[in-house]
Amino acid sequence: MNPYVRSTDPTAADPLAAARRAGLRGVPDGTRIVAHKFGGSSLADAQRYRAVAAILREQPEGRQITVVSAMQGVTDALIALAGEAAGGSAGWRATAAALHERHRLTARELLGAAAAPVEAWLDASHAALGELLQALAVLGFPAREALERIQGLGEVWSARLLSALLAADGGDCAMLDAREVLVVRHGELGVAVDWQASAARLADWRERHPASRVVATGFVARDADGRPTVLGRNGSDYSGAIFAALFGADELNIWTDVDGVLSADPRLVPEAVPLAAVSYEEACELAYFGAKVIHPQTMLPAMALGLPIRIRNTFRPDHAGTRIGAGDAPAVPVKGLSLADHLAIVDVEGAGMIGVPGTAERVFAALRDAGVSVVMISQGSSEHSICCVVRAGDVERARDGLTAAFAAELAGGQIQAVTITPGISVLAAVGDGMAGMPGVAARLFATLGRARVNVRAIAQGASERNISVALASADAARALRAAHAGFWLSPQTLSVGLIGPGHVGRALLGQIREAAERLQRETRLDLRVRAIASSRRLWTDERGLLSADWAERLGGDGEAADLDRFTAHVHAPHLPHAVIVDCSASAAVAERYADWLGAGIHVVTPNKQAGAGPWARYAAIRAAADSGGARWRYEATVGAGLPVIQTLRDLLDTGDELIAVEGIFSGTLAWLFNRYDGSQPFSALVAEAHALGYTEPDPRDDLSGLDVARKLVILAREAGRELELADVAVESLVPAALGAAPREGVTAALSALDAPMAERLARAEAAGHVLRYVARLGRDGARVELAELSRSHAFAHLRLTDNIVQFTTRRYASNPLIVQGPGAGPDVTAAGVFADLLRLGAALGARL
Repeated sequence: MNPYVRSTDPTAADPLAAARRAGLRGVPDGTRIVAHKFGGSSLADAQRYRAVAAILREQPEGRQITVVSAMQGVTDALIALAGEAAGGSAGWRATAAALHERHRLTARELLGAAAAPVEAWLDASHAALGELLQALAVLGFPAREALERIQGLGEVWSARLLSALLAADGGDCAMLDAREVLVVRHGELGVAVDWQASAARLADWRERHPASRVVATGFVARDADGRPTVLGRNGSDYSGAIFAALFGADELNIWTDVDGVLSADPRLVPEAVPLAAVSYEEACELAYFGAKVIHPQTMLPAMALGLPIRIRNTFRPDHAGTRIGAGDAPAVPVKGLSLADHLAIVDVEGAGMIGVPGTAERVFAALRDAGVSVVMISQGSSEHSICCVVRAGDVERARDGLTAAFAAELAGGQIQAVTITPGISVLAAVGDGMAGMPGVAARLFATLGRARVNVRAIAQGASERNISVALASADAARALRAAHAGFWLSPQTLSVGLIGPGHVGRALLGQIREAAERLQRETRLDLRVRAIASSRRLWTDERGLLSADWAERLGGDGEAADLDRFTAHVHAPHLPHAVIVDCSASAAVAERYADWLGAGIHVVTPNKQAGAGPWARYAAIRAAADSGGARWRYEATVGAGLPVIQTLRDLLDTGDELIAVEGIFSGTLAWLFNRYDGSQPFSALVAEAHALGYTEPDPRDDLSGLDVARKLVILAREAGRELELADVAVESLVPAALGAAPREGVTAALSALDAPMAERLARAEAAGHVLRYVARLGRDGARVELAELSRSHAFAHLRLTDNIVQFTTRRYASNPLIVQGPGAGPDVTAAGVFADLLRLGAALGARL
């Protein structure tokens, strides 16, 4: 009978339960018994021993069993020491002496004048170690029995130090060397406890040591023949569970250096959070796939007895930690994610496998014979291939074993190949709440897809508690962070890089700083501005926490501008999503969009050079966005913060047909002609608009009409028309004299505008009209011009910098659809860019 599984037959023998009952003999009813296990990081030095003793003294009244690991680093040092001695190294004596001195000094620091008995005991123990090491040096190889005796000594020394410290205050404390009590056997499935023999030995030991507080050694035991042995790596935690069961404990506290079981590895996901409670099964799944807080074997006795385990932080003893026990109703489908690294895929593939019974059996038998443990299995329903994930160190044995087992089929062509894919990690999403809940797998795969992570293999058990995916190790950190955010275990993180910190870029960064905390709190969107680039300088930041002095840091701490370095920093492999916000007006920057999008970097921009530039560039950008999965958002290229492009997109996507677009697309020109009534020269208005920041640095860029023409081209292309900027008939407002002026002389040359504008105004007023600079796209072509409109026209009564766009469609034929609002100024343009950034966050899974 499996001693870790409770029998459903009440008459059947249950050795674990019997051992527990034996441990409770003589204990008064109602006595609370709590087991504690302290790891090496909790016992690194004398200061930590004192902290552990304080924790134990502050526990509620009752009985305590405390299991300890060796001091931090000691077990590894002992194993290395045995290797040095067996290998003939002359330095092993000095190494052993240093280890002895470390424990002697710790004893003196802990016990002061009362340390002499413990020092004498340590001297004897280290002398015995020296004799063992000398024997290994003579033998010239590390004998297994000697090695197991040596590597368990750290726990023995540690238990002696802690028990002496607890007893120094007059406390009732006994030290238990587990080798006196614990009997185990090693088998194919690991270490199994002889519960009956161990319980009997413990009963004898308790007769001689009735103290209410016991400090026991972890990791060590004896086999059935009485020889010292060890429980393997993580054996001290396993010892904690074993002694908790043998002593009849009500709870096992495992003290470590973290606040509990975390939702993910905090080294890869800094936003990982401690979980208040997980079930035994959830903890086993997380531990198997890489969570280091607890080993699955540790939970076996606890699971069988229903004994709760609590993971707690020695350095923060007031923290409640994580309770592992029988599962309550799960609040969320996925509790946590873990990542197993250093793996490879072994794939057996061939048409000859289809419908042939026993093929899978032969695959796994070959792997067993080769001594290879299978981490994950995936087989397609076609039976054309069987895919196994194994540890990287086992991959050669796996390939050789499978090649030998299927040599005849490989020679005959029934099996095409045994292939190896190295550099694999397995990401596991774990949670009891996944069972029976539709859409969990869909969310996982959609999240990974948005993060541009390719899944190589998939496995899900019938319990639905775990979905595991194999993926390239290069994508592992990004996949983990994306999935963590995708299940709302942490904010959805966007690595943001901004190009062009001018008027619009500066306003956008201010809006992001103001909204960042609220967005994290309310929508789980985490915007990390990790790079800012001007035409000359580049500033990068690893954490992406935008400070108020970013402009000074760009100028002071920044380096020379380098868009390749900028891109590499923004597209960090450990962050799931990257977005570049281009607030420049640079055609050279727009040339990079296709490469960025093809690499999975999203692009948000008010730069019209991409949407209205050469058709070949536009087509390449569009193709990269369509094929690569990254998004290109450019609402602010037309109408600043107005929903112009989105409105047109909605019309077309719902089946409407565009007949014509008319509008005033320049907030600058709208402001000029809304104000121009002849009471002051037109040049004075242009100068005023420039001072208010409405115009480009060179006002001729606005007056030329090319900016308006670019916006018309963007709308035409959105409607499916292959229009170039040269196809738009543009009426420029820049007279020859102004056009010929050097840039530094533009202000003085603006007076050249006055006479022609006065003449146009007089003509319009004589006809009862107003002047407006209008863009038109119809079936007869595209043009941009200064038009005379009747005073009853919709464009005649705009306010200040208002843009207005009029869509005439099949549905809106007699009464066109109008979008109107402010269309100039850094704040409204930045708001349009910010809105696109938020739409991107929503598309990536933020709760916007």
